[in-house]
Amino acid sequence: MGSIVLSFAFFAILPALSPAAAPGAQSGAVKSFYDLELPSLEGDTVDLAAYRGKVTLVVNVASQCGYTPQYSGLEKLHRELSGKGFSVLGFPSNDFGGQEPGDAKEIRKFCSVNYDVTFPVFGKVVTRKGASQSPAYAFLGRSGNLPGWNFSKYVVGRDGQVVAFFPSQVAPESPELRAAVDKALAAPSR
Repeated sequence: MGSIVLSFAFFAILPALSPAAAPGAQSGAVKSFYDLELPSLEGDTVDLAAYRGKVTLVVNVASQCGYTPQYSGLEKLHRELSGKGFSVLGFPSNDFGGQEPGDAKEIRKFCSVNYDVTFPVFGKVVTRKGASQSPAYAFLGRSGNLPGWNFSKYVVGRDGQVVAFFPSQVAPESPELRAAVDKALAAPSR
């Protein structure tokens, strides 16, 4: 009797162990960054389908980081290219050095007062792998890159796929980042 119960228990959990049950393997898996719905900084749900057909620069931001002055370059890039089908999307994260300890109101005030940020800023996220990882970073991580620090950047093409990744030290004004954004903007919509 004990072996029958054990066998039943094994076959009951087998589907959970199979590759088909792995995240991203289900039939309803996210196929595009623009398939996601995520909370804004104010807590409203944002359907990223609104960005389908556009190029986005997704950045994990923090207010107390040595790279925080990159907010200026990100805002400049956003303002310069927003009329051409481009947007910067900021995702506050406290993953690295506890450098984004603020709540939503504090983050909004910091961004507005210090950098006059007009690009969309989303709710605070976890970028690292694990049970609490944001769906945004679970998708972005499929590119083979997850942030190693604050201000890591993903260029996401019009189809919602990651086309380039840049670590923190690559500034928004850098020629290589700008070239990747320009190339993505020049690519035809699918």
